[in-house]
Amino acid sequence: MELSKEWLGLLVGGVMVHIAMALLWKRSLASGNAGIVDAGWTAAVAALAALHAALGDGDGRRRLVLAAIALSWGARLLAHLVVRLRGEPEDGRYRSLRARFAGGAPRFFFWFFQLQALLAVLLSLSPFALARLAAPLPTGALLAALALFALSIAGESLADLQLARFRADPANRGRTCRVGLWRWSRHPNYFFEWLHWCAYVPLAWGSGFIAAPLAVAVAMVLLILFVSGIPPTEAQALKSRGDDYRAYQRTTSAFFPWPPREDPS
Repeated sequence: MELSKEWLGLLVGGVMVHIAMALLWKRSLASGNAGIVDAGWTAAVAALAALHAALGDGDGRRRLVLAAIALSWGARLLAHLVVRLRGEPEDGRYRSLRARFAGGAPRFFFWFFQLQALLAVLLSLSPFALARLAAPLPTGALLAALALFALSIAGESLADLQLARFRADPANRGRTCRVGLWRWSRHPNYFFEWLHWCAYVPLAWGSGFIAAPLAVAVAMVLLILFVSGIPPTEAQALKSRGDDYRAYQRTTSAFFPWPPREDPS
């Protein structure tokens, strides 16, 4: 049975992502910095979405918006991560994992990199489905998708800028950033990153495929809240900033931006 170009793209793209992650893992052994996995994952997600948009046989306007959102998101986040990889030591989360697995760390990180490749492929099933929708994309849905994406890019860029400026001041060493968006959320970068995933939902509006991007948005917020986002980040923050961060936790929303509370202690 001959595969269509869409299914062939899904298969070949998935294999290439796993190969690329294996090569990045080997690179991380030489550099001693596993944080490169974040850059690789970002590039893989954006590239797979663009590939499916190019190979899909669905509505042209939807495919164009899909590719534009994925590539713009990927380019911004990838640039941010590359700058961080060059200018900062390995992220504390990965240092903790390296210390935890000790001599078994290389093997652990190999499978960790491959897990990130698998996650990228699974996430690409949403743009794969969207790119095959033949129904014209309603203008209202198009504007909603672009508005959510613009808000996500602006918010995450502002949060990154505010945090970088705070950290650049030597007087703030060991202190928790409570400036700008960080006064309203302990993780505004994660919140606005999540909004990017919500931007794909309107692209399926009025079709039977809306469950795919909606499931991705729900899965991403659960991962951020309970697995790979906030929990390890806050564990590292508590180690490095102690009581100052505990006070921050008592007054500031963990994820959704909200006016800070008074410290009850």
